[in-house]
Amino acid sequence: MASKIFMGDMPELLENILNNLNDDFYSLYSCALVSRHCGATLHKLVLFPHYIEIKPEIINSLEQNAQFFSQLQDLTIDIESLCIENTTTLLNIFIKHTTKICALKLGGIFSKYEPQLFHILIRIIKSQEQLRKFYFVGEEYKYKDYHTKFNGLLSALESQKNSLQEVIVENYGYSAEFEVLNICKNLKTLRMRNVFDYPVLSNILNCKISTLDIYNFQIDASTTVQILEHSGKLLQRLKLNNNGNKILNESFLLEAIKSFCPNITYLSISRIGFSTQILEIIGNLQKLQFLTLQCFVDISGEELKIRVKQFAEILPLTLQYLDLVYNSC
Repeated sequence: MASKIFMGDMPELLENILNNLNDDFYSLYSCALVSRHCGATLHKLVLFPHYIEIKPEIINSLEQNAQFFSQLQDLTIDIESLCIENTTTLLNIFIKHTTKICALKLGGIFSKYEPQLFHILIRIIKSQEQLRKFYFVGEEYKYKDYHTKFNGLLSALESQKNSLQEVIVENYGYSAEFEVLNICKNLKTLRMRNVFDYPVLSNILNCKISTLDIYNFQIDASTTVQILEHSGKLLQRLKLNNNGNKILNESFLLEAIKSFCPNITYLSISRIGFSTQILEIIGNLQKLQFLTLQCFVDISGEELKIRVKQFAEILPLTLQYLDLVYNSC
């Protein structure tokens, strides 16, 4: 399917790149260049090659225009679909000319790649002055084929321990390299999506964060308690999505919220019991503004009516958004 090209006041370099594509629309899709201001300064670069080789002429054009990268702040690269032959050349350009990246997203990185590629990516991480957001995405799970080798990429975040604020890890297994997050002094947001063995990860983390987002096939609340306890009053946003399954040991979760996290303003939990304990917790969150609950019920219809009425009565006055769904077990 052909891609549409939107051209405004684009810098000369982009025109050169488009000329080198020679009407190859799939190659154009493979090198998406996004400028926030449609001018000579590039702030965001997205490389999703879709298994198409980036032509040498494009790389040469990039190499000759160092200023093109001088203000780059947001970089997304899907390594898996890059032509490996040209990848190292392309990435070395970032090492030479880019130091102001605030948000870095790396996708499709597996242990099968040569060490040289990992060395280059590590150098990119370490060469940034203030990396604030790091997003690491693997291939979707296929049975138990989890990628657990980061080859030093996560450990390289030690160089950004004073600036890193948000980490997102998706479709990976546990690695000891995660422990680097414990020394990231200003880490505020942790999002774990489809992380195999995440209970082990939860138990080794002692960071204090304001946002915790977990999406997993099975969430055992007893392993999340440690993060809640360490974060305490700092935690403001909590989202737990169990992919349609019941949360295991939910009483541990509710007790931890009650004991350590009174300042939550955003709470979203899927597949939790519509119990008197959850009602008590909601009533105690006096700063709550956003609430989404997907509950299961195992009580009679009459008792359910009573509990729904109690729920309505205990909702904090600060609440601005409510989404309540409940169904039978």
